[in-house]
Amino acid sequence: MEPDRQPGAQVSARHTSGTAQHRRRSRWRSVGLPVARFTLISLAVLLVSATALATVFVNQVSQRVTGNAVDISNGRTDGEQVRAAPAGVPEFDGGFTILMVGVDNAGNQSAAFGWRESTLNDVNILLHVADDHESAVVVSFPRDLVIPQPACTDADTGTVSAAASALPINGSFGRGGLGCVVDTVQRLTGLPIPYAGVISFEGTVAMADAVGGVPICLTEAIDDPYTGLDLPAGVSVVSGQTALSYLRSRHGVGDGSDLARISSQQAYLSSLVRVLASDSTLTDLPKLSGLATTAATNLRLSESLAGIPTMVSMALVLREIDLDRLLFVQYPALPNPADLAKLVPDPVLAGRLFTKIRAGESFALAPGSLGDSVEPTPGTALEGAPVAEATLPATATATPTPVPPSTPDPGPEVIEGLRGQTAGQQTCSVAYGG
Repeated sequence: MEPDRQPGAQVSARHTSGTAQHRRRSRWRSVGLPVARFTLISLAVLLVSATALATVFVNQVSQRVTGNAVDISNGRTDGEQVRAAPAGVPEFDGGFTILMVGVDNAGNQSAAFGWRESTLNDVNILLHVADDHESAVVVSFPRDLVIPQPACTDADTGTVSAAASALPINGSFGRGGLGCVVDTVQRLTGLPIPYAGVISFEGTVAMADAVGGVPICLTEAIDDPYTGLDLPAGVSVVSGQTALSYLRSRHGVGDGSDLARISSQQAYLSSLVRVLASDSTLTDLPKLSGLATTAATNLRLSESLAGIPTMVSMALVLREIDLDRLLFVQYPALPNPADLAKLVPDPVLAGRLFTKIRAGESFALAPGSLGDSVEPTPGTALEGAPVAEATLPATATATPTPVPPSTPDPGPEVIEGLRGQTAGQQTCSVAYGG
């Protein structure tokens, strides 16, 4: 995979043992933006509390969201992509699917993040909530996944790009904007995607600041000159550019691959979800209003999604999903025989994954399914691992009445081979070479 070229960037973090700041220069090349997965959720969750906010404020947020709305039809006129928004804020009927895209070269980004001739969608994250609202899965697609891509029409310029038989997925935004990414992922997964959004470098930094920082854990100290990430072993609360540096660090974690980076991004996201779901966030009205403004300013949502009733009704669903039933998984991929620096879909495992998702059936990860660049936080149990039974001291008691054995609930089917974690798991990123 292509390495990041230039070292350094300004970073800041609040460590559990103190504060450190490091300033470097950077062109900010390829980057992970997993916070994009839940910037929508941040906005929607806080808008659930709209009755506690001034009506004028909610209206201002709504105007910003609708003013930034994006056409994702990819040239279609049949309205296939768009699902009507609910009237008022009723209970959302059925499941829903949202594609969040992180881009590396937004037109209005500052010079501090550098410039490149094309804009790449280096992060592509699919959120699917099951029809019964009991479970959800977030699928991360590797940026170097080589797949067929459809013909695309740029909604802003009208430029048409011909279909291609084999291109990296992160080139689809440059071929036709957000609508092209949506259509590409739809064809890859066979899953209709009516909702989507896009976020830039600066949006990622702003959202990390607005939430007040996210706790992350490292097995060893990391000093990655390519991203400017310089953090000690243990737990640090990262925000701003430090959060972005952690999310984009490849040379600092695991084996230095993009798949390793995805694993550490999932560790960050699981922590972010716990922060967003905490009482300290949901009862802090200044923080909620700051999150709303930041998300509305930095997110561009599809026309189908850019409405307060739609987002609030989705948020009501998401807030009720148990953290252990919110899964973060890597899209199953194999080395590309034509170019070992790239990947191709694993047809068997990806087929099993999306057959389950399309059918609305929940599933579980096998024990030991964490990605190679993360491990359980010390003192926490690995998801799915057996729990030892406690042995109580013997006491003189009457012989209990026999109870017929019951058949245990087998739970959701386990898909062997998937890599990822639940939102409830606490994990640490493994330092490069660790």
